[in-house]
Amino acid sequence: MAAMVPRPSRRRLVETRQRGWVDPRAGLNAFDFARYAPSPEMSAYVEHFWVVTWADLAEPYEQRIVSHPTVNMIIAQDFDRIAGVIKGGFSHTMRDSGRVLGTRFRPGGFRPFLGGPVSELTGRFVEIGEMYGAAGATLVEQVLAEPDPLAAVALTETFLLGLGPEEDPVAGEVAALVAMVEGDVSMTRVDELAARSGRSVRSLQRLFHDYVGIGPKWVIRRFRLHEAAERVCQGLDLATLAAELGYTDQAHLTRDFTAAVGMPPAAYARLSGRP
Repeated sequence: MAAMVPRPSRRRLVETRQRGWVDPRAGLNAFDFARYAPSPEMSAYVEHFWVVTWADLAEPYEQRIVSHPTVNMIIAQDFDRIAGVIKGGFSHTMRDSGRVLGTRFRPGGFRPFLGGPVSELTGRFVEIGEMYGAAGATLVEQVLAEPDPLAAVALTETFLLGLGPEEDPVAGEVAALVAMVEGDVSMTRVDELAARSGRSVRSLQRLFHDYVGIGPKWVIRRFRLHEAAERVCQGLDLATLAAELGYTDQAHLTRDFTAAVGMPPAAYARLSGRP
């Protein structure tokens, strides 16, 4: 029997910082965004559930995302998919009215639901019904038919628990390492992370490809780009920022930033209201 999950009314709303969303303030009038904590039974696998809703848009709105090193399961009216780690930026266009329900897995947390290296999903989108058959297709139908987003989250948890995942202590180690990278702005090199993890660089690379889906160098650089996007909006000098975040020079930061965000730092700063 699947473990019981909390009733929808008891679901805890968690921090709603939209790191990785390109100019999230522009979308505040277009949609509502919330994140919900998983139940204790799912907390080893799922970081949070996220729900985006919008209604009666006068014109289509495109939201660009600078991706995280995580797997997401996403259910919307016009698509459903398991999304592996996306190396570049991507976007979603909202029209009329709608809702998207996402399950953001912890780094390494999706491996028990895949049964193989998470790198197999990197850069790919796989329909939920294709991965989980009739049960997956039924979940999509149930979530789309459920008007209450919290009840839809509960349906998703029940489905995932029904797959019988087994907690993997290595996945916990990986999640802690990724959290370390995200939280320590001074960490800019893989050898630094390897030294702090007690692993060799080669071992760390294998571990990340197996559990995260992508190498530690990309993870470090992606989090530093998230940091750059926030600090550019605060008016920090680009040369100083590049040095602090481990880039060889300002041009290197500008190239990486433009590739991920879709515009150079100066343009992004203007978009955010900086002079």
